[in-house]
Amino acid sequence: MVKVLQCQAWGPPESLVLADVPPVACGAGEVRIRLHAAGVNFPDTLIIQGKYQFKPEMPFAPGGEAAGVITQVGDKVAGYKVGDRVIVMSGWGAFTEELVTGADRVAPMPPSMSFEEGAAFLFTYGTSHHALKQRGELKPGETLLVLGAAGGVGLAAVELGKAMGARVIAAASTDEKLETAKAHGADGGINYTRQSLRDGLKELAPNGVDVVYDPVGGEFSEQALRSIAWKGRFLVVGFAAGPIPSIPLNLALLKGCQIVGVFWGAFTAREPALHQENVAELISLYEAGKLKPLVSKTYPLAQGGEAIRDMMERRVLGKVVVTMG
Repeated sequence: MVKVLQCQAWGPPESLVLADVPPVACGAGEVRIRLHAAGVNFPDTLIIQGKYQFKPEMPFAPGGEAAGVITQVGDKVAGYKVGDRVIVMSGWGAFTEELVTGADRVAPMPPSMSFEEGAAFLFTYGTSHHALKQRGELKPGETLLVLGAAGGVGLAAVELGKAMGARVIAAASTDEKLETAKAHGADGGINYTRQSLRDGLKELAPNGVDVVYDPVGGEFSEQALRSIAWKGRFLVVGFAAGPIPSIPLNLALLKGCQIVGVFWGAFTAREPALHQENVAELISLYEAGKLKPLVSKTYPLAQGGEAIRDMMERRVLGKVVVTMG
């Protein structure tokens, strides 16, 4: 039997149930993976409540990314063998000891990368890399503002922004979070609980910011847009603060700027070849020491609900990971 932390009814993290289920058959084009760690991401907080874009059939396990070792290879699978260490992007289902998934959903894991880092890598760095490269077209010498800069995707955006040659301004809700962002490369910081975002940006970027990376939403989105430079790009990544902001569209006209949506999951499905190029580039940056996932805490599988609760309450620095032993 395989242990799985299941969502058996829409509800809060505390309603998740640790269950024993029989193994799933490994079909053609699929691989079986013994998971060692699974990443926790903001969509996990939504999918268990039935608030995400996708509603899996009950019962299901949350967890959109993981890392482990292949234990079985199905027919028509090329490029992988038993014993390979891999990263897997599952969408959901990763809070389990064992996962069967399509071989097209896995990627080789560098030998120097731990399972915890592997489980904390692709979702956040993949989202931020696609956002900054394909959607924001960030250029060397430009100024990048990252909201929620100490969270998973935010911290990834800070590191990637620096790797791409930008000047990075971090915005976060505590001094501790700002120090974390600065330790990962941010050039300056704004604590928006002690100072308005607009005032902080007037000091740090009097001519405006070229790219805004916004995974937060709420009251800060409009403030950031009002501080954008001429022909700037405002990246809509998510709404961790809860409310989806209503933006006065005259601001886009006055600034000559773009408001650009970032939906990494849809991108990976619609443009798989470009996605694989991005993954290869991210792995190269990791191996060059330019990216270092911050795993601030790990939880055993039985406490996966607690990990999601901490994500919901915005108590997480970098990433938290569920481990399977």
